Amino acid sequence: MSATERGIGFPQLPLLAAAALVVLSIGAAGFVRLTGVGASHVPDAPATLVRELRFADRPDGSIDVFDDQSGALVEVVTGANGFLRGTLRGLARDRKRTGLGPDLAFRLVGHVDGRLTLEDPATGRRVDLESFGPSNVAVFASLMQAPAGVR
Repeated sequence: MSATERGIGFPQLPLLAAAALVVLSIGAAGFVRLTGVGASHVPDAPATLVRELRFADRPDGSIDVFDDQSGALVEVVTGANGFLRGTLRGLARDRKRTGLGPDLAFRLVGHVDGRLTLEDPATGRRVDLESFGPSNVAVFASLMQAPAGVR
């Protein structure tokens, strides 16, 4: 005779409580997302440094980074730098969807509080880079500090 035949089974009350918790969590997240009620909107700290950069793919898969003001090559990003590639791919996808090309520069902004953001003035989209951890922020921080004309 099995446990279910004897009337012994998994208690339903904990299962229903867990299901209710999942439904409530998804509902609360959806409510905040749609209405903005309860969401914290912290204003940006003032910018200390702004650098406008253009990115161009190379046939070998690397990425050329140009200073938009001088037109000088800042860096050639080689290897499997997935975070930089993924971030740029997402921003480029937004531009393509709105019919914009790669000609306009992206804005890399360093803030007084040490945060770093990548902004696309063409679409208004921005990426708060510190959300992705210090090693990923370092990739873009090196572009902020690299002198123009360096290979």
